[in-house]
Amino acid sequence: MAAGGAQAADEDGGGLRTALSGLTTRGRSFIAAGVAAAVCAYVLGQSDLLRVGLLLAVLPLICAGLLFRTRYRVVASRRLSPARVTAGSEARVHLRMDNVSRLPTGLLMLQDRVPYVLGPRPRFVLDRVESGGRREVSYRVRSDLRGRYPLGPLQLRLTDPFGMCELTRSFSPEDTLTVIPRTEPLPPVRLSGEAAGYGDGRQRSLALAGEDDVIPRGYRYGDDLRRVHWRSTARYGELMVRREEQPQRARCTVLLDTRRTAYQGAGPDSAFEWAVSGAASALVHVLERGFSVRLLTDTGSSVPAEGAGGFAGATQQSADSAGLMMDTLAVVGHSDGAGLSRSYDVLRGGNEGLLVAFFGDLDEEQAAVAAPMRQRSGAAVAFVLDSEAWVYGGAPAGHGGGALRRLRDAGWTVLEVGPGASLAELWRQAGQQHSSTGSASSWHGGTAATDNGAGAGSGTAGGGSRTGTAGTGTAGSGTARPGTAGSGTARPGTAGSGTAGPGAAQPGAARPGSGTGTGAGGRV
Repeated sequence: MAAGGAQAADEDGGGLRTALSGLTTRGRSFIAAGVAAAVCAYVLGQSDLLRVGLLLAVLPLICAGLLFRTRYRVVASRRLSPARVTAGSEARVHLRMDNVSRLPTGLLMLQDRVPYVLGPRPRFVLDRVESGGRREVSYRVRSDLRGRYPLGPLQLRLTDPFGMCELTRSFSPEDTLTVIPRTEPLPPVRLSGEAAGYGDGRQRSLALAGEDDVIPRGYRYGDDLRRVHWRSTARYGELMVRREEQPQRARCTVLLDTRRTAYQGAGPDSAFEWAVSGAASALVHVLERGFSVRLLTDTGSSVPAEGAGGFAGATQQSADSAGLMMDTLAVVGHSDGAGLSRSYDVLRGGNEGLLVAFFGDLDEEQAAVAAPMRQRSGAAVAFVLDSEAWVYGGAPAGHGGGALRRLRDAGWTVLEVGPGASLAELWRQAGQQHSSTGSASSWHGGTAATDNGAGAGSGTAGGGSRTGTAGTGTAGSGTARPGTAGSGTARPGTAGSGTAGPGAAQPGAARPGSGTGTGAGGRV
């Protein structure tokens, strides 16, 4: 961005005062000596001494006037590379000075104003710049703290060849360096609502257009004429083309708890900064896997706010939304709210696919608010930070055990986060817990148990349209599933004896159990 151009301020009297205020000690001494020589020449009647006095007095004024004109004919520009960096990474700032006047400049001293967290204030000394010439310098900035940092104004100090005058000019335009949170690469795991085509939370949405993109639209240059919708063309009086069905995209909501009461401590190694960094890592990970993503905070604010239900849409929109979400995380701070009810109000609008939440300290009341959020998502993963453990060190104390239990009972996959924990490892554990929970749910959902049923001897019995082998005993307590009589002939067997225990059966085969009883074999 150009940091300055030809501009004038306080011209006439104000400009003259500015020029005279820039006189150096040498320049002021020359003026004083010239005045003294002129007074002495008048008293002594020496005309030659008067000429010397006038020369001494006029020289600094001429230098100040020329320098004052020259300083408005110097153009400065600044360029950031890149303008957005992660915390701990370096960015390079390029400064360029152009002399657009007809006269060469003298010695130039350049100084850029930067916040102290980015490092020391850079200063440069530039040699004489010829007419139409330019000089380029650069310096590096680095910050371990996320945020938005202004760079500038750029200050240029001009001096004349005789050292009579120094003038400082500040170029008003500023640039902004955005330092986003650190991100950590996460391993691919199978969660509900994962990529397109997987998960319970998959939404049928339009990936390359909005949800209202289901009617014919106006013809655009390059559209295939075979897609012309003639009925709509006749209706609207212009060429209309059919919108093709778009692929489906899974949805994900990343919830960040920013309540001030939920965190203790401050600084780059605090629990809150870990939660912000974790939210950024989760956003980058799910975006790379083709999700429509949004960032939600406890205050109920959602980024991006536009699009289909607040989610990013097409590929280009996703890239723009990713930058917007990272910029939001760069400046997010603690909220003054005490609860999570506003975020729940946003989530209860419908099925939101995968939900990844980063919570601070949770009490029973806030856990009761967060637990129902799982009902509005295909799967829910919660990373809960114990801020007291982060401040004093050690493993999580487990003070919120009841709150975590409430979340797990509601179907959340809950992981406690201790000081310095690796998000990648926790993410892998979340995938393992979800897979094991899903497998258990699938097993129990696809099997049948008997309710203190009758025993069966060894033999073969028909089970539905297939023949299964009966075990030596009865299944234990459970929910009875009626069996279907087979077409085969049951063979007599010997009744088993022992202590009754739980049993389960899959279609076509009965699992062996222990028990006492007699009866005909069948599918359980």
